[in-house]
Amino acid sequence: MSDRTARALVLALAILLVAGLVLPKWAISLAIISLGKGLVVLGMMLLMRTGLVSFGQGLYYAVGAYAVGILNQVYKFSDAMLMVAAGALAAALIALVLGALLAGYRAIFFAMLTLAFSMILYGLLVKSSALGSTDGFNVDARTLAGIPMGGGASYTLYAFASIAAFLGAWGLHRYQGSLLGRIAPAIRDNELRVEYLGASVRAVVLLNYVIAAVLSGAGGAIVALAVGHIDPEMAYWTTSGEFVFVAILAGTGSVAAPFLGSALFEAIRTVAYQYSPYTWQMVLGAAMLAVIMFLPSGLWSLFERRRARP
Repeated sequence: MSDRTARALVLALAILLVAGLVLPKWAISLAIISLGKGLVVLGMMLLMRTGLVSFGQGLYYAVGAYAVGILNQVYKFSDAMLMVAAGALAAALIALVLGALLAGYRAIFFAMLTLAFSMILYGLLVKSSALGSTDGFNVDARTLAGIPMGGGASYTLYAFASIAAFLGAWGLHRYQGSLLGRIAPAIRDNELRVEYLGASVRAVVLLNYVIAAVLSGAGGAIVALAVGHIDPEMAYWTTSGEFVFVAILAGTGSVAAPFLGSALFEAIRTVAYQYSPYTWQMVLGAAMLAVIMFLPSGLWSLFERRRARP
C-alpha cells in the first residue's frame, strides 16, 4: 500500500472513524446510507470503465437488503456482519447466472436487459405477500460481530460501513491495477483487439459484473440495517437510475469518487427535502444539473485539475 491512492484511502478511513465520535446521530445515519450507496456506485464505476452502463443495479441492491431481512425475520439472525456477508453472497450467485446471459451484450442492449431483470424482481417482490408485498418489512439487527449495536444509526454500524467502504475501494483499486483490471478500459476502447491479444472479453465482463453485484449487495445490506426497513422500491427503476446519475456525477477518475458523489447527492436531497418538501425533486435536479454543466467529467475532475497544475 505504497501508492498515493492507498494512502489517501487509509487517511479517509481514519478521518471517518474519528469524526463518527463527534457527529450527531442524524449525520451518522446519513453517512451510513451514503457509504452503502457509494459501494453500489463503486461497482457501477467498474462497469462504466468496461464500457457498460447498468440500469438494473437496483436488483442487487434489493437482493442484499432482502437477504438481510429474510435472515433477520425468518431465521432470527441478529448479527449485522453475517447478514451483510449473506447479502453480498446472494448477489454474487444471482449475478453469476444473469451475468452469463448478459456478458454477450453491449451498449443499449446491456442497459435495457439489466433494467428488465431489475423490474422482474420488483414485480415479484410486490406480488409476494410473504415478503411484505408493497409495504416491505422491518429489520432489527442487535449485534455486529458480537458487539451490541444499539440501533440502526449506531457508531458500531457506522464504523463497520466505513471499514466496508474502505475495503471495497481498496480492493477495487488493487484489482484495477492488476492485469484483468487493466483489460477493462481496453474492452471499452477496442473489444476486438483485446480478443486478438488472447484475452477472453466475455470472461472479464462476467467477472466485472459479479464484482459490481457483490458491492451492490453489500451496499444494499448496509442501507437496510441503517434504515431498518426494506421494500420493493429498492429494486425499482428509479433507484437504479439514481445510481447511474450519481456515477455520472462522481466521475470514474478514482475509487474515492463514488463515495464523494453519493455523499453530496444524499446531503443535497436531505437539505432540499427539509426546506422545500413539495419541490425537493426540482431543487435536487437543478443542483445536480449545475454540477454536471460545470463539471462534465464529474466531481473528481476538480482534484484531477488541481493535480495537473504546475
